[in-house]
Amino acid sequence: MTIYERALEFVHDGDVVGLGSGRAAAEFIKALGRRVAGGLRIRGVPKSDASARLAAETGVPLVSLEAGMPLSVAVDGADEWDPALNLIKGFGRALLRERIVAAASARFIIVVGPGKAVRALGERGDVPVEVVPFALPLCRARLRDLGCDPVLWTADGKPALTDNGNYILDCRLAAPLRDPRDFDAKARAVPGVVGTGLFLGMADVVLVGDDQFNLVAEHPRPAPR
Repeated sequence: MTIYERALEFVHDGDVVGLGSGRAAAEFIKALGRRVAGGLRIRGVPKSDASARLAAETGVPLVSLEAGMPLSVAVDGADEWDPALNLIKGFGRALLRERIVAAASARFIIVVGPGKAVRALGERGDVPVEVVPFALPLCRARLRDLGCDPVLWTADGKPALTDNGNYILDCRLAAPLRDPRDFDAKARAVPGVVGTGLFLGMADVVLVGDDQFNLVAEHPRPAPR
């Protein structure tokens, strides 16, 4: 069984499904499209323009977030995940929409390949932060005060825009985050920051695959102590 087939077991007839961004999420959308072709009746809410295009190509019917509320489940990838199922997301450059759709969903399922597990968030070095273009100078300065090096995401030598028309600062860390909640709260308190790539306490299940994305492990959210 692949991680996509397992993720499909969380989807039921009549559901509204949040459709994530990135490689793993794209493969899930393709698998979902095959189920729709076989008679599964669902509607999707895409988290990015790219996800919307892929869903349309694969025959997954789409609705707006307003028409789809409340969503039954959202399926997405992640760039890092820790033992508590906290995540870093956003290197697919759709982090704000990903957070909104995940928050609107009753269950949040993560599908990842190997190499994404970490002991502490930030081990791979960066946390993306989405910011309003006008506020870029202020956000850069305030994020530096939090101990990171904010580097503007560019394309062809120019500042690149998210689907929401914002910039992304990749906050390069000198060490993994000791307190992700503190960093997240302080970053989001900066005027002009519209979201960070820290998805804390949101994931319900992380499905881990091997190099071919065959399911090798399933991690439910740990019970609170």
